[in-house]
Amino acid sequence: MSVSPKGQLPTIPSSTMTSIKQQQQQQQPREDSAESLDSGDNDGRIELKKQINLFHCVSIIIGIIVGGGIFVSPVGITLHVRSVGMSVMMWGVAGFFSMLCALCYAELGSCIPESGGEYVYIQRAWGDFAAFMCLWMNYIIINPVCVAASSLVFATYVLRPLFPDCEPPVEAERVLAALIIAFLVAINCHSVQWVTKLQAAITFCKLAALIVIIVIGFVWLGNGHSENFQNSFADSDYSAGAISISFYSGFFAFGGWSYLNFLTDEVINPHRNLPLGIMISITAVTFIYITANIAYFAVLTPQEMLTSSAVAVTFLERTVSSLSYVVPVLIAISVVGGMNGSILSMSRLFYVAAKNNHLPRIISMITVKSLTPTPSLISMFALVVIMQSFGNIFFLVEMMGFCLAIVLVMVFAGQVLLRWTEPDLYRPIKLPVALPIFLSCACAAILGITVYQKPQESGIALSIVACGLPAYVLGSKWDKPDCIQNILDDVTSFLQKLMLVTSQDACEEDDSDDDDIDAVDDGSFGEKKLMS
Repeated sequence: MSVSPKGQLPTIPSSTMTSIKQQQQQQQPREDSAESLDSGDNDGRIELKKQINLFHCVSIIIGIIVGGGIFVSPVGITLHVRSVGMSVMMWGVAGFFSMLCALCYAELGSCIPESGGEYVYIQRAWGDFAAFMCLWMNYIIINPVCVAASSLVFATYVLRPLFPDCEPPVEAERVLAALIIAFLVAINCHSVQWVTKLQAAITFCKLAALIVIIVIGFVWLGNGHSENFQNSFADSDYSAGAISISFYSGFFAFGGWSYLNFLTDEVINPHRNLPLGIMISITAVTFIYITANIAYFAVLTPQEMLTSSAVAVTFLERTVSSLSYVVPVLIAISVVGGMNGSILSMSRLFYVAAKNNHLPRIISMITVKSLTPTPSLISMFALVVIMQSFGNIFFLVEMMGFCLAIVLVMVFAGQVLLRWTEPDLYRPIKLPVALPIFLSCACAAILGITVYQKPQESGIALSIVACGLPAYVLGSKWDKPDCIQNILDDVTSFLQKLMLVTSQDACEEDDSDDDDIDAVDDGSFGEKKLMS
């Protein structure tokens, strides 16, 4: 690998690139012709490949959604609304709201089939600065908090059987949580195919765990244990603050329905598979979540749920104690699936943003052999470990929900704006414009209520968001002096050599050089020169 002049990215010699491409073509598994056509075989160029079909779409979304949320958020919702009836109702509300949001994202993903998800949609509607602020909230708060919360849930469920009479040590939880994140990042760096296969297997395990809980709960309910559902709305907290905060907990549990939009460039036939995968997944998850919570409340009172750090384990200890050591393992595996899907999807957002000069350029590079955005994945790992060091995970979840609501307001309002600025844009799915208008107003109302009810969490979140302004100016708009730029170039060159990564732009330039050489060999250079 050679180092280019200052201010330019280091490049890989063309002979090395040619050798790598030949190895890729020889090692590439031969699929049937239809799948090869859909996957967009592009002669071994260094870029992300189309290899995610409809089955993968469904397994990725369900695998992301059914993560730690269903095993943590029942506590968060019950803590605020304080009754069985209101808890189940809030699960239905969160599911219905997620369904409406997913419909809007399905329209955006089908008419703007580019990786990057909401970042791309906001940039198209509102411009460069708004897109950067969306990225900033996702990069600093939303994604790290989501993965950190899930990793801590995983550690709790794994360690809980080893400490039956007390809570697991905090230090052990954090170390185990960091190890599982490192393992998933390593797999994502190695192969996308490995990730999708792992996600499908994990999705099966997590659905099996939830089905076991649902069956046990409904059998318990059928045996006459319905006392928890009598006067189910007694002592409910109907205040706007309690409802909005409990909604955040439920919405966190449904988080993941938008993540497939970050992978659009790698989805086969995205106009069809993207919206279809979103709708199948969100419908199935909403049904499973509501029935799972009914099963929980058939066995546990709201007070028992609030005093349990692992609701599913307490549930099984009360019903089928012999399974209390088996299902936690399945639950831990399901949480891994949520983290795995989040890491896969969000790394593409940061990869796309770095290509737009909104993150350090090294994050826009992919490995020349495995074709994965390794620098983006490693940066995610560092941020997640930092978030794991915070003590109160519910505090982080509320901050994450606040930032997510800001992003959703920008997305849905931008969707309305695009109807006016780009009326002729091809839309395979076209919803009534009243739907994104309603969703943007609803998210804005939730934001206002949260600022009033939770001023501390909102103030911290807004302060972090405000830091995005100087970051945008210094990182994207500031014309750096040569001394600083030289240091940045040296760091980029070192990291590029260390991880053996390159940018897609550099590879395209190298391909162009190869084309020129071929033109000379076949005697067509003169004709090509005349045409130019």
